[in-house]
Amino acid sequence: MALIPWEDRLREQGFRITPQRQLVLESVNHLGHGTPEKILSSVQETASGVNLSTIYRTLEVLESVGLITHTHIGHGAPVYHSQDQPPHIHLVCDECAEVTSVPAAAAAEFSLDLQDAYGFSAQMTHMAVTGLCRSCTNVSEVKDHG
Repeated sequence: MALIPWEDRLREQGFRITPQRQLVLESVNHLGHGTPEKILSSVQETASGVNLSTIYRTLEVLESVGLITHTHIGHGAPVYHSQDQPPHIHLVCDECAEVTSVPAAAAAEFSLDLQDAYGFSAQMTHMAVTGLCRSCTNVSEVKDHG
């Protein structure tokens, strides 16, 4: 299946190709995972006149045509990433705030357990699991035993 170029995706749904849309999409792809504020900072490196409301409007358009998607990691702003990324789960460290992406298949057994026990068919994508990353776990263990 051939991917439709991003410009064509926008045009097909009645949207114009603008420099801001291109810059925001490039920033999302470059960052991998970015909050609107991080995307703004990235875009402003090239176009200093772009403001946060433009970023939000542009993210909404890009998501509506299926070029990007968002997830909520913690209590902060949503995090945006390209739709081209394979399904994944975000592991969020409560201590250092590091976010690690792991394949959604890592939760396959858990998903089957939910189906078997509760009849619930879970979508194991666009989700965050919080805890401690390897580095922070090691620091915590040293503090506990030190």
